[in-house]
Amino acid sequence: MLIMIYADANATSMIDLSMTAPLWTPEKTAVDNAEISSFANSLKSSGTYNWQGDYERLWQYSTTMSADFWSHLWDWHGVIGDKGDIILAKPDEMIGGQFFPNGTLNYAENMLANADARTAIIAHREEGAAHPNGRIELSRRDIKDQVMALAGWLKAQGVTPGDRVAAYTPNIPEAVVTMLAAATIGAVFSSCSSDFGFVGAYDRFSQIEPTILMAADGYRYNGKPFDRMGIIRDLAAALPSVKAVLIVPFLNAPDTNAPDIGGLNATLFQDALSLAEPQTTFTPMPFNHPLYILYSSGTTGVPKCIIHGAGGTLLQHIKEHRLHSNIKANDRIFFFTTCGWMMWNWLVSAIAVEAVVVLYEGSPTAPGVERLWEMASAEQLSLFGISAKYIDAIRKSDYRPGAEVDLSRLKQICSTGSPLSTDGFDFIYDAIKPDVQLASISGGTDIISCFVLGCPIKPVYAGEIQVRGLGMAVDVWDDSGRSIIGVQGELVCTKPFPSMPIGFWGDDDGVKYRAAYFEHFSGIWRHGDWATLRERGSIIIHGRSDATLNPGGVRIGTAEIYRQVEAFDAVAEALVIGQTVTEGGAIDVRVVLFLRMAAGQVLDDNLKKEISLAIRNGATPRHVPQVILDVVDIPRTRSGKITELAVRDVVAGKTVINTEALANPEALEYFRNRTELA
Repeated sequence: MLIMIYADANATSMIDLSMTAPLWTPEKTAVDNAEISSFANSLKSSGTYNWQGDYERLWQYSTTMSADFWSHLWDWHGVIGDKGDIILAKPDEMIGGQFFPNGTLNYAENMLANADARTAIIAHREEGAAHPNGRIELSRRDIKDQVMALAGWLKAQGVTPGDRVAAYTPNIPEAVVTMLAAATIGAVFSSCSSDFGFVGAYDRFSQIEPTILMAADGYRYNGKPFDRMGIIRDLAAALPSVKAVLIVPFLNAPDTNAPDIGGLNATLFQDALSLAEPQTTFTPMPFNHPLYILYSSGTTGVPKCIIHGAGGTLLQHIKEHRLHSNIKANDRIFFFTTCGWMMWNWLVSAIAVEAVVVLYEGSPTAPGVERLWEMASAEQLSLFGISAKYIDAIRKSDYRPGAEVDLSRLKQICSTGSPLSTDGFDFIYDAIKPDVQLASISGGTDIISCFVLGCPIKPVYAGEIQVRGLGMAVDVWDDSGRSIIGVQGELVCTKPFPSMPIGFWGDDDGVKYRAAYFEHFSGIWRHGDWATLRERGSIIIHGRSDATLNPGGVRIGTAEIYRQVEAFDAVAEALVIGQTVTEGGAIDVRVVLFLRMAAGQVLDDNLKKEISLAIRNGATPRHVPQVILDVVDIPRTRSGKITELAVRDVVAGKTVINTEALANPEALEYFRNRTELA
C-alpha cells in the first residue's frame, strides 16, 4: 500500500507504510488490561457499541454518537453529579453546541473523592535533599483537609461563586490546594508562574479583576533565588478588585507576622488554614460553570483570557488520563510544567483518577541533566512528561537515562510543546527504554487538553502522533474545506466537544472567540496547526499554520526543516521563518534559518552545505533555506516554545507588542537589523 505525501506542488515523497516498522507495539495482555479496553467492553456489555479491539472504529463511534460516548464515560468513571435531562444541546453546531446544559457537579468534589491515607501529591524542588522541604508528600486526606479549611477562609473574605482567585506562584502543593478551594465554592481559578515580571502578571490578572491574590514570596531556578515580594506589593496595589492577599513563604522561612504589602489584608497560607470555619460541603455548580481562566501566549498582543468550564475540563481529562494514558489508581505521574502552562491543569486533574501527582519546581537540569531522571527512578514514575526540546537537549548531552537509573516502572513518556523529531523518537527507544509507550501529544491552552495524543493499544511509529482523541471529530482539510489524507493541511474539529472554551473573558458578544477559531472555515474549529492525517489514523504535526512558509506561493511546514537540522549535534537549537522579499519586481518569501550553535561549534560554509543537503534530501528542495545565520540565543515563551512569529516581525522591522510573554526577550535583539537580511 502506497500513500503519496505531497510536500508541495512540485515535489513529492512516497512512503510505503506497509514497510514502516513500529518502534513499539503493546503486548496482548497489556491491551486486554488497558483502561480503554475496560471502557470499550462496558460499552459492549450495555449494548451501546460492539467493541472488537479496533481503535479507529471506536473513534468513529465516539464522534458520530458523541452524546452517547460522553454520557457513558460519565457513568463508567462514576462522576459525582447530575447529568440533567439533556446530554448535548445543538449537536450539529460548534458555536452553541453544549454538553450537559442542565447538569450540575463540583470539580473539587470529584477530585477529592475517597479522601483516604493514600498519597495524592509528591512535591519536589530543585534543591532536593539539601532543602528541608526538598520533598513533600501529602495524602488525599491531607489535601482535602487543607482545601476545606482554605475554602472556609475564602468565604470569610467574601468570595462567592464566579469570583476570581488569581495565583502568582511556583509549581507547589499550595497552588493545587488554592485551586481546589476556589472550585469547592464555585470561584474561578487563574494562575501564572512566578517567573513573570510585573507587566506580564498584570496584563493577565488586571483583565479578570480577581478578588483574591495568592502568591509565593519568590522562587528558585538553576540555584539562584528570585525574590518576588516587590512585585506582589505592586500587583496588590494595582489591582483594586483584590480584597485579600494570601502569601506562601517559599524562599524564606515563615514569619511570625504576615508581610507588609502596603496596607492591604495579607495572610500567610498556613495561618489561613486555621482562621475560619472550614467548609463542610461542595457547592454544586452548573456543568459549564467557569473553573479556570487560562491565557494565550500574548506574543502578538495582550493575552486572551480563555474561560474553561468545570464539567468539560473534568470529563476531558478523565478521558485522556484513563483511556489514552492508561493511568490507574495509585500510578505516579509527572509532567515538567509551570503554573503558567495548561499542562499544569492537565497534570493535577489526575488526582480525580486517584493517581499520585508528582510536582517539580525549579530547573529541569539543576544540578545536571540527570535531575529529573533520578527523580523518575526514585518515585517509580508510571508516566513521565516533558517537552520535545528537552528530549533533544538530553539527546545532545550524551546522557543515557536508561543506562544510569532504574526506569522499570515507567509505562509512558509524553512529549509536547513542539513536534518531536524522528531522532527524538529513536533516542527514547535506544537510550531511555525500549518497551515504553511514547505518546507525542498536541492540543493546547485553547482546549485545555489534546486533539491528538497517545493510545495504549496501538503501535508507535517514528515521527507520528498515534491517534485522534476519542470524542474529538478531528480532521485535516485543504483550503477548500475538503477532508484530505496523506496531504498537509489545516487541523480542524468539526463537532462540539465538552472542553471547548466557554468564551473569552470580556468578550461578551463572542466576536473575538468566533474570530479566533471559527472564521477561517465558517462554523468549524480551525486550530492553527499544519498537519497530515495518515491512512492508519496517525497524525504528523508540521508546525503552526500561521507560521508556515510560502516560498513560491506554496505552503510548507517548519517541522520538516527542524527534523533535519536537529539531527546535527553541532546545532543546539534552530528557528526558521519566511521573510517577504522583492526579487525582479515580484514579491516572494524566502526561507531563513537561524541556528544557535552548540558549545565550541562554529557555523561555517561546509556546515551550511551539509545542513542544506540534509534538508533537500529529507524534505524537498523548497524547504532548503536561502539564508542560514547563527545567533547567540533564540527567543522562547515561558512554556519553552520558540517564537517564530515574534522573530518574523523583528526581521520585518515591526514592533513586538508584548515581550513580557517571552522568557528571554533580550534574544530578539540578535535578529534585529541583520545586514544579511537587508
